[in-house]
Amino acid sequence: MSMFRALVGAARSARHAPRLAAGLVPDDDVLLDAPDERLAPALVAAALADPEPAAKLLATTRDAAEWEDRDRYVTRLAVFAYRREDWLLRWLSAAPRDPDALLVTAQLAVRRAWESPARAERLRDLDPLVRKVAEEAPRDPVPWRLALDHARGAQAGPAVFESLWAEAVRRSPHHYGCHVAALKYLSAQGHGSRRAAFDFAERAADDAAPGSLVRALPVRAAHESLRVPPGQEGSEPPAVLDRAADRALALSAVFPAGDPWPAGVRNVLAHLLMERGRWAEALEEFGRIGPCATSFPWGPARDAAPEPPPPGSRLRPDGGDPLLRFLAARDRTRLEVARRTPLWTPGRGRAGRGGPGGH
Repeated sequence: MSMFRALVGAARSARHAPRLAAGLVPDDDVLLDAPDERLAPALVAAALADPEPAAKLLATTRDAAEWEDRDRYVTRLAVFAYRREDWLLRWLSAAPRDPDALLVTAQLAVRRAWESPARAERLRDLDPLVRKVAEEAPRDPVPWRLALDHARGAQAGPAVFESLWAEAVRRSPHHYGCHVAALKYLSAQGHGSRRAAFDFAERAADDAAPGSLVRALPVRAAHESLRVPPGQEGSEPPAVLDRAADRALALSAVFPAGDPWPAGVRNVLAHLLMERGRWAEALEEFGRIGPCATSFPWGPARDAAPEPPPPGSRLRPDGGDPLLRFLAARDRTRLEVARRTPLWTPGRGRAGRGGPGGH
């Protein structure tokens, strides 16, 4: 019987897999962490050691209170400076008190400290810099998001976290980056538990405005729960994980396919749907992702606080090429859907034939 099932599955895959691939962008068109049309010129200029476009971009987001874009741009510029910081040093030399240059510098410093074996100690050494950048931002929530990331790595206690969180939400009550940072602190990998993380995520999603990425925060909590070894402090019921996926599916459907703004949520959602064996919905989500693959969750996180999953986690180690892992996950999903699709459907006869008799 098992051999028969394997043969049927192979036949189904051969029959349906090419058709299912037509709904996905070609592999060569998929880009990893592709910058948007505003960030791309700043990165090109930075590669030429010219900080002016980056400085203008961040100043624009600060003046216009574009906090979500500002957060993404600061993070991406710090990632770029991690490998090539000559442009950032030149910027600091020309404008040592520029709040945007100092914010990117602090983001970069936290990332580097996070990767040190003496993480907590090095992060504590950065406390004056992180505090200075945050306290000098009367409207900007992004330095407070960085302060929340810093507090988690520095093993700051709940009282510190609560004071930072209060400052963040006072500036922007529904800022997605601050909510993700708080969720990480409250998760089992931070200073809380699965249940605390889910409770926080679900309350925040309930309170968020329509179209806000915060409405999909429970899917991040679900992903965090998969990073904990099975059996440790109890597993979340499947219904909780599925409810998180359903919330994120509803949000994803609001945005056009291939939109880079919800790409991070969509990539995490596709990963969770695969974990839950919801293959058809996962394939649909890969279609919505289009060319916008993201490093998280397919590879090492590119935020301020990258972490490998704990030993025994159900997730694979965050090693290897995240783009290749994305493409492999997409291919697996397509084959799983094909393998589960009947060779023919009732009332239509065998696939590829015109009628019940196949003539």
